[in-house]
Amino acid sequence: MTNKISFIHILLIGFMLFAMFLGAGNVIFAPMVGQQAGINTPIAMAGFLITGVGLVLLAIVALNKGGGTVENLANRVSPKFSLVFSILLFLALGPFYVIPRTTSVVYEIGLRQLFPSGANHILYLLIFSIIFTVLTVYLSWETSKFVDRLGKLITPVFTALLIIIVTKSIITPMGNAQAPVIDAGYETSMAAFLKGFTQGYYTMDVLAAFVFGGIFIKSIESLNLKSQKEISKVFFQAGLITVIGLIALQVSMAWIGVSSVESIGYMANGGEVIALASKTLFGQVGIYLIGIVIFLTGITTNVACLAAVAEYFARILPKISYKRWLIIFASLGVVFTNFGLTKILSMASPVLMLLYPIAITLIILTFTDKWFNSAQSVYVGAMTGTSVVAILDALKDAKFMVEEINNTFAFIPLFTAGAGWLITGLIGALIGYFFRNRVNHEMQVEGEVSN
Repeated sequence: MTNKISFIHILLIGFMLFAMFLGAGNVIFAPMVGQQAGINTPIAMAGFLITGVGLVLLAIVALNKGGGTVENLANRVSPKFSLVFSILLFLALGPFYVIPRTTSVVYEIGLRQLFPSGANHILYLLIFSIIFTVLTVYLSWETSKFVDRLGKLITPVFTALLIIIVTKSIITPMGNAQAPVIDAGYETSMAAFLKGFTQGYYTMDVLAAFVFGGIFIKSIESLNLKSQKEISKVFFQAGLITVIGLIALQVSMAWIGVSSVESIGYMANGGEVIALASKTLFGQVGIYLIGIVIFLTGITTNVACLAAVAEYFARILPKISYKRWLIIFASLGVVFTNFGLTKILSMASPVLMLLYPIAITLIILTFTDKWFNSAQSVYVGAMTGTSVVAILDALKDAKFMVEEINNTFAFIPLFTAGAGWLITGLIGALIGYFFRNRVNHEMQVEGEVSN
């Protein structure tokens, strides 16, 4: 006899996963795509949604197939690679990117517009970041169900507010779509797609899926389903609900960006776009509405990320306790926060250009694992090919020898568009596959000779 899972139960699981990814950072990237891509936004968002949304569910499936943790998944390449990749992943998820990004977004959207023009935002950001971080540490001090419970509140509130804002922007549009911004990378359809593809990296959702996906997997396993077919069905249905929610969120944010240019002009970051768009649509009330929700999503994101990174480092370096790691990473988060949102995004960009191709390659290898019988040589070959070009892309993104690197490696297809790692990763995998076959053949021949 099998357990029947109601649609409401599946819906709640899907909403739980959606709430896990629903952070303040999720609302700041698609608006910038909309502003800069203009009339090419649909094709740019097609690329954006592949890396920013579509790969999220695939990452969780890969995690499930690969042993339930990112360390086990990356161990298929090698233990040393697993350690380095995991450390970089958790540092990016914590003090070096997500935590300062989220804190800055909360300030940009929730508070900045409340201060008079000419206000000392450097001082105000410092004060706010300290208070916000102290609150984050307090809520992270003892592991509890805070994030899960607050997520259940945030999801319906944010969804309702988003519907109100988007509906208002459709009924009374702020303006028409403009031509793509010159030199922003969206001038042609192909360029717009590839630019959107790489912009999807910045949501960090695929990398976050490697860390938070285990919770989703356990929630489905706890349903005591009797067959793998039933588990897969629930997994797919709940994941589909999450994906639909994330798509609706990102498309809505892109529309806000596209329609906002005539009213507010071009902004430096998505936080400013959302804040000024809300103010344009609803007046001062709009600032309060969006500010409250961004604050709630921000504190949830920071608590989840700070706890995750502190727990990881306490596990690999147990001489320093979980609570001490909390304080260390929270302090680093405050330092990076006060570089400002625009600077944070530019500083973290090279790291994401390195980590995302590696993460995507791991996902692809996990799904094709049966094709090459889990041969380590294929994992090593693919990861080597991917990593070399990913490092070059990261250097370019850091504005280091851009022309020299482009001129030297322009022979690699898609290299100048930031997607050359797809080609070199495939070549590396093929080399690894043929190397495996050759070794197996030589061993077979030696065996026949010895007999």
